[in-house]
Amino acid sequence: MRILTSDQAVLDHVAARREAIIGRTIDWANINSGSRNAAGLNIMLDVLEAEARRLPAVVERIPTQGSITVADDGSVRTEAHADALKITARPDAPIQVVLTGHYDTVFPADSRFQTVTTRADGALNGPGVADMKGGISVLLAALEAFETHPDRHGVGWTVLLSPDEEIGSPASAPLLADLGARGHVGLTYEPALADGTLAGARKGSGNYHLIVTGRAAHAGRAFEEGRNAVAGAAIIAAALHGLNGQHEGVTVNVAKIAGGGALNVVADNAVVRFNVRVPDKAAADWVDAQVRSLAATPPFEGLTLDLHGGFTRAPKPMDAAQTALFEAVKEAGALLGQPIAWKPSGGVCEGNNLHAAGLPNIDTLGVRGGDIHSDQEFAWPDSFVERAQLCALILCKVASGEIDAAKLKSLRMETL
Repeated sequence: MRILTSDQAVLDHVAARREAIIGRTIDWANINSGSRNAAGLNIMLDVLEAEARRLPAVVERIPTQGSITVADDGSVRTEAHADALKITARPDAPIQVVLTGHYDTVFPADSRFQTVTTRADGALNGPGVADMKGGISVLLAALEAFETHPDRHGVGWTVLLSPDEEIGSPASAPLLADLGARGHVGLTYEPALADGTLAGARKGSGNYHLIVTGRAAHAGRAFEEGRNAVAGAAIIAAALHGLNGQHEGVTVNVAKIAGGGALNVVADNAVVRFNVRVPDKAAADWVDAQVRSLAATPPFEGLTLDLHGGFTRAPKPMDAAQTALFEAVKEAGALLGQPIAWKPSGGVCEGNNLHAAGLPNIDTLGVRGGDIHSDQEFAWPDSFVERAQLCALILCKVASGEIDAAKLKSLRMETL
């Protein structure tokens, strides 16, 4: 693999757009688009749609499905979500690349972290600069440049920008599954680590919500007539925590217990919310069975239990297809003077969804940065061009066949 004259022209196209690639990221990060900020998400979607229309592609908004949510009082309702943005070029080409990202962030509308500043060391500090508005800017820059390459016609591509990745992709999961099944190789734009290291194998993740219903009573006059849901929830939470250490690689995090009310009332409702992480399917099956067993037996008489949720992202192991793809990306990075390394991650993302659907993918092709999900989130400005050039070169080598996307897909299907 080497950089051809036509490849270099693509790389130069990216470099010439440096300020625009960084500048639009700053503009986007100054728009609050927390996962449940409907107004902010719609504003962000308008901006992204306008930017996407610069590409020679079909741009469309795709309605997403509603998702079931459990409120702190135990009520169950359907939550609506914003549209996804789909951008498609050459859907009939023999090789199809799927590129994904999300335009929601973890920062709600009332967050104190709302604007981008530049740190003394030159890093950008702002909500979503790394996770992942910077990644979206890199994604679009790579495609803008690739569309100048003479071999582009043999490669079709589809971009999906989703509104709900930070809450587990409940609305966009079917869209990701469909694209994953139809594509040959996937590129996802979560941030890399600050030194450029990529995520390799990823654990799977499940989110559960257990509604505990008891019986209210006066805590003084008729305590014995009540059935305390909060006490039951605490017993169950302790049992869930006790699952840790029983199966290699499995973690259970009890994140929240909600419920109860006045101090002189026996609590008649509670909700236990917890997350599990697993290294493989066998571990997922084990912990899911343990959870459902606990949810089937109230800790004392008079309580009822109602379990919601389950696995949202399957594990993503370093199988043959993933290993081959990482080696190809490493070779492309070396041509650019970018050493590429990877390591396992307990985190999850859309790459898990795509892999589960049969798509080999690299899912940390976004900017170099860190401290995501906090008000210290940062991204290094030089990494915007670096990563866009890496992604553009990957596309060029897919087009030339030096990265054999069809073979990668075949390898993945052998282990699906």
